[in-house]
Amino acid sequence: MVATFVSKAGHMATIPLNEQRTVTTDWYTTICLPKVITELRKINPERRIIQCKLTHSSKTRQYLTEENVELLDHPPYSLNLSPSDFFTFPKIKNRLRGQRFQSPEEAVDAFKNAVLDLPANEWNKCFENWFERMQMCINLQ
Repeated sequence: MVATFVSKAGHMATIPLNEQRTVTTDWYTTICLPKVITELRKINPERRIIQCKLTHSSKTRQYLTEENVELLDHPPYSLNLSPSDFFTFPKIKNRLRGQRFQSPEEAVDAFKNAVLDLPANEWNKCFENWFERMQMCINLQ
């Protein structure tokens, strides 16, 4: 299992879930989020960071607040609003379909390479689509 983070510019980070069976708050706040925030701030230190929030523990919320990360809520039961759900995972699943891997590390590398191979204009379309989906949900409320 991996956690992957993308922005309009493309791939930010892919972090494998090593030696664990489930994602925990500690793993997310001490390993994943620091890497992602560091990468985002390398590109643009002044950038306002927005995190699309599904569910977060109080520890995760506290960490994001301390890092000045703006949380963007979206309507409940709207999983199709996550770029990972409607774009990243379907695209990568199609690219990797039928392949077999000898190790978890090989699978993670294949996933990461498939994400990195997506052209910048695809990521732009993804986020344009995301903004449209968010606007439709707002209009329906």
